[in-house]
Amino acid sequence: MMDLSRRAVLGGAAATIAGASAAAKAVGDLRTADLIVRNARVYTMEPMAPTAQAFAVRDGRIIAVGSNESIAGLSGPGTELFDAQGMTVVPGFIDCHLHADGETLLYDVLVGNPFDVEFVTIDSIVSKLKERAAKTPPGEWVQGFFYDDTKVKDGRLITRADLDRVSTIHPVAVTHRGGHTVFFNSKAFELAGVTKDTPQPFGGTFDHDESGELNGRVTDTAQDVMWKAGKWPQFSDAEKFARAKAGLAHISKQFARFGLTGVHHEGGNFSALMEVRADGQLLHRVSYEADQPMIEAMIANGWRTGFGDEWIRLGATSEHTVDGSFSERTMSIRAGYPGRKPPYYGNVTSTQADLDSWVERVWRAGIQPNCHTNGDIAIDMYLKSLERAAKLFPRRDVRPKFTHATLADDGLIARMKALDAVPAPFTSYAYFNPDKFKFYGEAMMRRMMPYRSYLDAGIKVAGGCDFPPGPFSPLMGIQGMVTRTGWNGETWGANQKISVDDALRVYTWNGAYNSHEEHLKGSIASGKLADFVVLSDDPHSVDPGKINAIKVVRTVAGGRTTYAA
Repeated sequence: MMDLSRRAVLGGAAATIAGASAAAKAVGDLRTADLIVRNARVYTMEPMAPTAQAFAVRDGRIIAVGSNESIAGLSGPGTELFDAQGMTVVPGFIDCHLHADGETLLYDVLVGNPFDVEFVTIDSIVSKLKERAAKTPPGEWVQGFFYDDTKVKDGRLITRADLDRVSTIHPVAVTHRGGHTVFFNSKAFELAGVTKDTPQPFGGTFDHDESGELNGRVTDTAQDVMWKAGKWPQFSDAEKFARAKAGLAHISKQFARFGLTGVHHEGGNFSALMEVRADGQLLHRVSYEADQPMIEAMIANGWRTGFGDEWIRLGATSEHTVDGSFSERTMSIRAGYPGRKPPYYGNVTSTQADLDSWVERVWRAGIQPNCHTNGDIAIDMYLKSLERAAKLFPRRDVRPKFTHATLADDGLIARMKALDAVPAPFTSYAYFNPDKFKFYGEAMMRRMMPYRSYLDAGIKVAGGCDFPPGPFSPLMGIQGMVTRTGWNGETWGANQKISVDDALRVYTWNGAYNSHEEHLKGSIASGKLADFVVLSDDPHSVDPGKINAIKVVRTVAGGRTTYAA
């Protein structure tokens, strides 16, 4: 038997706590465990037994949970013993909404920090893009990613004039990490045929400066015409597939590093995902949220939400977008944005009729509907479509998903509860984006990312960082939920604070409920998948403002170590 000390764990010792050992199988004693975790501070997320000292794992599942003494009898000659030395163990974290775009991390120009707060300069952005432009054929797009308008030392937005410094022979675009606004140079507008006199399209804007000229910022649906212009890099089908595989394998390692054992993927290359799994490089479980044309294939073939296995399963649809962005200030707000003249109510990107039709179609097909709804206008529209579908075609246990569900009052929350809706608000935003909340004001922030209100209403609210918009560190998210205080010390909407236990539940059991998998995962209990995280400190006992500093010591999925510090 192997006993791993705290020092060995923290030092990233080569010993693993994975899977079934050959020795145990040779003995053939079905009562023994492949792995025993002991001397731990275990938070199980099971109401009847919320804490434990130890648990045992066999064939990727938990077979017993209890005290050190009660679990000791399950040890055999081939059992691996993990001595947690008093460290904290929680169920594996589950993120219910993000874009698993590892390709961008590997291959594109990153003009901001994907994972943490970092201020950059406009000159640094221009310099990075100039370097890429020098290697790019004229007329082909030059792009930068992870720009964050409130994390620029210059204290202003990047502009068309700034990007004209990059190139006058390439279309240049800098995408805000929020994904709903992009900044373009003059060449891009020229190729797209957009001028200062171009009418504003439904659901988006071409923004102008004080003199009436295009300032470079393009929001939501107005981007569509821009991306039809210019040339794109040409890759063979084999090259595209290889890039997709490499990106997925890379980002899976990042998820494991932060303690994620389950992630809801917003679309992506499904075939590449399957092959990454076959290659043994998929380190997290996937609830795959299909977009077109895969939704059509699901409907045509009768594939429903839940089809798949414990590693890759068809989940809800990808987010059907109804409005704009929280971080980029384009979300739909019935009362309008405070202090904006002329009045601005954000962007609504769908008509009610189109939304009704889309919701009814997936509802009837047995597919869990999922809509991007940031503002109260969008939430109300989606609720109307769901209530209509439920009346036309009653179904049980649908759990309609609300991606973001950022701005909700008591009336909207009550209607969500009546449908057993599963909202997934932003997780890391409270810590990462306090520099944007001034654009909404304290009165509105008291109803934004309303975790406390959702929980008080009995809604099983989960969380979704929406990466790239928000970093995917669960501990950053938990700190923000518990304190509502950002990196800059500002606290907004303190009435929506939740407890550490509540935040852990949001990230574990509620995350499993979001995808109809609470019987499989989300807690440390006999019969459930052996997905768990070892933490260097207990988030219950550290200063709440330092939860984000807790280290992920080890991540385990199905009894297999996927990350060790």
